[in-house]
Amino acid sequence: MKLIKVISGGGAIVLILGIVFHLQGLSILGPQTSFMYSSPKWTAYGIQIAIVGFLMIITGISITVIRKKTKTQQI
Repeated sequence: MKLIKVISGGGAIVLILGIVFHLQGLSILGPQTSFMYSSPKWTAYGIQIAIVGFLMIITGISITVIRKKTKTQQI
C-alpha cells in the first residue's frame, strides 16, 4: 500500500513541476533571469513532464483498483 502512495504522491509532484516548467517556458511564471523563462524547449519539456506525472497518478490509482478487485474475488 505504501508503494501506491509513493507512486501517486510522486506523480502529483512531477505533475505540478511539469506545469510550473511549462508556465516558465511561456513567460507566465518565474524570474526573467531563469534559463527556462521564455524558452520554447521548456514549454515542451513541461508538457512532457506533466504527462509523465499524470501517468504515474493513473498507475497508482489503477494498482489500487486492481488490488481491491482481486481481494473481493478471493473472498
